[in-house]
Amino acid sequence: MKKLILLTALFMPLSVCAQDAAASAEDLAERNKMLYSLGFLLGDNLKRQLVLDNEDDFKALSQGMRDSLLNKKPQTDVEKYKPQIIEKYERDAQLISAKRAAQQQEYLENFKKEKGVKELDNGALIQLSRAGKGKTPKADDTIKVHYTGTLIDGTKFDSSIDRGEAFQTKLTDVIPCWTKAMQQMKKGARAKVVCPPETAYGNRPVGQIPANSVLVFDVEMIEMGL
Repeated sequence: MKKLILLTALFMPLSVCAQDAAASAEDLAERNKMLYSLGFLLGDNLKRQLVLDNEDDFKALSQGMRDSLLNKKPQTDVEKYKPQIIEKYERDAQLISAKRAAQQQEYLENFKKEKGVKELDNGALIQLSRAGKGKTPKADDTIKVHYTGTLIDGTKFDSSIDRGEAFQTKLTDVIPCWTKAMQQMKKGARAKVVCPPETAYGNRPVGQIPANSVLVFDVEMIEMGL
């Protein structure tokens, strides 16, 4: 019995060490995943501001970031290249903006051709997938809806469904696109609503929504006239 107790005492520290090592490995793995995610988001942010489209661009940029993070001496005269960096940001911003505008215009034109799409007098577009019953709301009514909002590439920027609570609002307090589109929907109706920038937030960036964005909403009308 004494030998058994002694052996147990000897192996317990090894077991605890193994558990600590496993926990440390898991913590390290999670930290690496977090830092990778941070790097991915930084890259995504750069991609929105700069035209970087070949392997040499990626290598040069990542090497500069790595040297900076490791506090190494820069391989170039950084001050000398600042004017070129500013010029690139300005030039690329114009290119990205023009490309994005063309993509959004193409999206709008293609959506207009889809079956059942109605263009409203302010340019908003609506496509009912479920008609609903009863009357449609008036311009100053209060409505309750469930909705999901995305950019044309599918990036979600808001969702009452994700929040688990329907959205209630007066139609005078929402973007012009919604004021018009919601007046086309009866109780129980469901629709895809596409808002050109001038019917949404125009040239103002709002949260995750860049300036001059076409917005796409999947909307279900729950109540009206509240």
